[in-house]
Order: sequence, then C-alpha cells, then structure tokens
Amino acid sequence: MQVIYKNNVIDVKKGTRVIDLLKEEIDKSEQTVIACRFNNEVKALNYQINSNGTIELIDLTSKDGMRIYTRGLIYIIGKAFSETYKEALLTVNYQLSHAMFCEVDNMEVTDTMIAKVNEKVKEIVSKDLPIIRKSMKREEAIEFYEKEKTIKGKLQLDAENDKDILLYYCEDYYNYFYGVMPLSTGCINIFEIIKYKDGFLVRYPNRENPKVLPEHKDGKKLLTTLREYDNLHKVLNVDTVYKLNKTVQEDKINEYILLDEALHEKKIAQIADEVSKRNKVKMVLIAGPSSSGKTTFAKRLGLQLRLNGLKPVTISVDNYFVEREENPKDEEGNLDFECLEAIDIKLFNDHLKRLFNGEEIKVPTFNFKTGHKEYKGNTMKLANDEILVIEGIHCLNDELTKEIPKEQKFKVYISALTVLNIDYYNRISTTDTRLVRRIVRDYQFRGYSALHTLQMWDSVNRGEKRNIFKYQEEADVMFNSSLIYELGVLKDYAVPLLKAIDNTNPEFSEAKRLYKMLRYFKPIPSKLVPNNSLLREFIGGSVFEE
Repeated sequence: MQVIYKNNVIDVKKGTRVIDLLKEEIDKSEQTVIACRFNNEVKALNYQINSNGTIELIDLTSKDGMRIYTRGLIYIIGKAFSETYKEALLTVNYQLSHAMFCEVDNMEVTDTMIAKVNEKVKEIVSKDLPIIRKSMKREEAIEFYEKEKTIKGKLQLDAENDKDILLYYCEDYYNYFYGVMPLSTGCINIFEIIKYKDGFLVRYPNRENPKVLPEHKDGKKLLTTLREYDNLHKVLNVDTVYKLNKTVQEDKINEYILLDEALHEKKIAQIADEVSKRNKVKMVLIAGPSSSGKTTFAKRLGLQLRLNGLKPVTISVDNYFVEREENPKDEEGNLDFECLEAIDIKLFNDHLKRLFNGEEIKVPTFNFKTGHKEYKGNTMKLANDEILVIEGIHCLNDELTKEIPKEQKFKVYISALTVLNIDYYNRISTTDTRLVRRIVRDYQFRGYSALHTLQMWDSVNRGEKRNIFKYQEEADVMFNSSLIYELGVLKDYAVPLLKAIDNTNPEFSEAKRLYKMLRYFKPIPSKLVPNNSLLREFIGGSVFEE
C-alpha cells in the first residue's frame, strides 16, 4: 500500500499499524498523540492500514484529541469505581468549565469515596494497561447481554444497520463508549477528581494548553439550570436515548412532547413575571450561542410580557456598527464584526438613555454595502407601557450598555443545555445539539450545505467563547432551550445532509461522528412538533415566521 503523511509518500505493507509505521513521529511529538485520521476518518493508533490513503496524527490540541482524552478518563474512572464501589451506579451528567459533573445515583458521594477512587485511578494510569476494542456479531451480543444482565452498550442493539456490537475491555472491566478510545490508560495523566455539591467533578486540561489543568470557574447558575431540567426529565423517566426510544416505540412520545413544550412555556412565563416585578427594568437583553433559538424565545417572551401589561419593542444593535473605516481587524487582518469595538457604544448608549427619559430618537439604518450609518427618517419613542427587548452576542457584557443603570437591565442567557445522555456514561454535548440544529436550519432557510456549516463551525465557536460564554454567569436568568425529543425529529433532516459529505473532505470525520450519534435515535415525526415550538425555528412551520 501507499500512504501519504505530511506530503510524503510512504510504501507500507498491508496490515501495518499506524503506531508502528509512525512510531518515531509519535515519540518525538511535543504534544501527546492519542489517535490518528486515515482518509479523514478518526481511528485508533493501532488501526491497520489496508488501503491507500492519507494519515494525520491527532494530539491533544485538536478537538477530536481532547474528546478521546476525556473519554478515556471517564472510562478509567468507571473501572476505578467498579473496583472500589462495585454496586455504585455512576452517571456522567454535564460539562462545567473543562470539567464533567458526575453523580452516583445509589450512594452518597463522600470525601472518603473520592479519595479511594482517586487513588485507584492513579494506580490504573500508572500501570499503563491496554484498552482493547472487542466486537461481537449481533447474535453473540444478544446472548452476551442475556447472560451478563448489563445495560452497558446495550443501546447498540437498537441502532440501525449495526452488524457489530462494540465494547472496550481493560483487564476484566468492560464498558461501551461512543467513539475512539486511547490505546492504554497511561496517556491519561493530567486530571483531578474533586467532590462537588452532591456529586463530583472530573477536571481535565483544555486543548489550548493540554499540559496543565486550567483554573476551575464555578458556574452556579449554569449548574442550577441544568439540574432543574435534568431532575424533571428523571421524574418523567426520560433521561437517556434508550428511554426516549422506548416512549416512541410505545407510542407515548406525543405526551412527552407536550410536557417538554409546557416546561418551556412555564419557564418563559416565569421570566416575564420576574421582569414585570422589577418596576425599574426598561430593557431585556438576550444573548446566547448560535442556534439557541433566540429569535423564537424573544417572540414568545414578548407574548408573556404583553400578558403582564408590557409591550415589547425592539431595537437592532446591528444598526449601530461603527463606520467601516473605524472597524477593528482580527489577527488575520480581516474586519472583525463580532468584537465589541465594532459597535458604536457611545451612540447606542446615548439613544438608550434618551429613550428611557421619554425622548424621541432618530434611528440609524446601517448600510452594510457602504459601511456607514444612514438616517432615513425612522424615529422611535418609548411609551410608559413599552419595554425594549434586545438580542445580540454582546448583550450580557455590561460594556455594551455601560451608561445604563443595572436596575434598568434584565439579562437572559439562552442555550440548548442538553440533559439527555446516550447512556449513563456517554453524554450528548450541548455544542453537538446546537450544531445539528444549525446544519438543518442552514440547509432549510439559507441554502447552505452541511459541509459549509461544518467548515464555519470552529470560527463560530471561537466567537462564542470570546464574546458570550465568559459572561453567562452575569445573566439574571438562564433559559434552557433544549427539548428532550428534538434530536429524534432532527435526525431525518440531518442524516442525509451529513451522509452527503465524503472522505475527501476534512470535515468527514465530524460528519460521521454526528451521523453515528443520530443513528441511536428512533425518528420522531415533525408533524408532532407544535407550531410555536423553538424547534420550528430550525425545521420550519413556525407560527412566528414572517
């Protein structure tokens, strides 16, 4: 066979493992190499080469590399619990600031427990034990699950077109993990396990600096919001994909959809009530990452505000860009429209103050072709029963409205904070839910392919990290726009778009990862989605569409 590595063509004997072929490169790498890409598909380092292709090594500075690292860490913790507290029912719940929040459902988490598990994890890491991927044919797997009485990886039996059922073994411990795993326990050497609330945090490095643990930032409001939704769905007994699929198979999904939507409506009404209680509030500021459902949320919040006697009016921050020649540039020399300095803060604050004082303002219209504000005779004045509702990436940053007193502002952070897990060890990330939403919306309403959306996603994430996430705890309230059933609906929209991306594209590995996640969901008919649902913002048919 012939493979290409760093533009060099290498002759390779069929069946050669990547780790053997590139051992010298792997050993001398400054960062820990944890996996590889073969023809743009993520593979373990022991992947056997059986065709011509291109190889790329994956280290911890890449998104895939850090995913594999954290996956391996959770696997080791699962093994440590099995050896120290055999009966413990461990669940991996949410991501919080480069840490995973975990709980033990049937036991109290104590300092003693965490100390014992910590020691066992360190022991497993120090032994550098191999993690071995084993596959079974479906018939073998059915027999295996009947014998073992376990649910680890059992969801695979329901997956479409899965001929092989996979489990990862380390000594006599086994578990299923969705995605590639490290080859051994020894490469997971930077971590911290600490007691937190009534569970514990598994801390790990970030890919910007994978050799040290970053400072932990306590996200109390984020955790409270996640737990509120998680507890409710546990009460409803729909906290994993397996349980969600069961409701579909038993024809009970419509009831759960209505309950999920009722939860959204109740929360939006509570937010409107809270705004109304604060007599001095003049504006509601809404911010959240891409594909959080901000547009529909703002409209539904507006309806609830009206029921409280407040008429919402909007003012667009996009009309307050600085003149093009004053717009800052990014590190690559391109105009940076996302930075706060791209907004004419002085004019924006002057207009807000005058509106709140009962004065009339001349509203600018920004001409994006010429790069200048234009005044076309549009004016605005706030009546006593009117309230401004503003949505934008900087809305949680007080610098945007720095001349407005705090008591006149009510800030809302919105995101699709996923509380549904594939199973008790494999979580679905909030980012993945938003990405699937965006892929569907971009195709439905903007004419963009899934490939285009994936190509832009890293840039979108960088903007969110810089301008939104670090201000989320500044919000007065957080709204979780996720819906427990949504990926079942989005599946039939997204899968064909993801399958259209082939392995000639670098984005193939990400497309395949998302597709493999979605295959676990039983499809849910879109006709069951109410026409005022936030989900309609992405699939169409919303009552709020203009």
